[in-house]
Amino acid sequence: MNKVAVIGIVGNSVFLPVQKFHVGGETVEAESVRFEFGGKGFNQAVAAARMGAEVSFLAAIGTEYGEDVDKFLRREKIKATLVAKNSPTAFAAIVTDKTGANRVTVYQGPQLTSKDVEAFAEEIKKADYLLLTNETAEEVNLRAAEIAFENGVKIILNPAPQRKSDERLLDKVFLFTPNEHEAEGLENYLNVLQTLGKKGCVYRSTGEIFPPTDDAAVDTTGAGDTFNGALAASLAAGKALRESVLTAVKASGKSVTKKGAVSSIPYEYEIR
Repeated sequence: MNKVAVIGIVGNSVFLPVQKFHVGGETVEAESVRFEFGGKGFNQAVAAARMGAEVSFLAAIGTEYGEDVDKFLRREKIKATLVAKNSPTAFAAIVTDKTGANRVTVYQGPQLTSKDVEAFAEEIKKADYLLLTNETAEEVNLRAAEIAFENGVKIILNPAPQRKSDERLLDKVFLFTPNEHEAEGLENYLNVLQTLGKKGCVYRSTGEIFPPTDDAAVDTTGAGDTFNGALAASLAAGKALRESVLTAVKASGKSVTKKGAVSSIPYEYEIR
């Protein structure tokens, strides 16, 4: 069917490129300033859509940006369920140095509840894959996973940011996609596709290492989100895991050649 359901947060982001990161109480001057919408789940939904998947996205939205976010997602052909909350919308400050590395500070903004998931249940049931991250509450992920598992929908969990998760959730996951820091607590699982930054990624079940592309990094912001969205889209299209990982690596590699997060996510034709 090629359908992907994504649950996450959405908010505004400010990008500040600098020559080097701060040390102690140092003040560093940014070379420019740029705003764009973002959030892990938001970026992953856009990546999956640009890779050809039919995407549904659930997030909470605060008192600002709701109409603009909805318009953006409709332009990306994403079916959005934005749950209005009476608090400021999420916000992130992203500082990137001259090597492309970044430092991110996030205000999480309004949060979804397990009750909000019920309004999204039909979209989960119709999906081939459900893509989750740890930017939403554990109760949200668990309820969504229960719905997916009961209806034969495969779950991809990007456990970022890292936290201890309920085994009732972990045991329902088809594939974990942590980085080196987020793999803690997954030692007993073989279905782990661990990203290794500049070293590529490795699939724990087989030990196969997927090397990165040779693209020169300008900005690594959103590369992991691009990887996850592209991976989910390829799997939902019926591609084998190995082929899907190679596609995700290519998409992620392409994304680091441009500045920004959403603005750097490639389209399917760009990585064929």
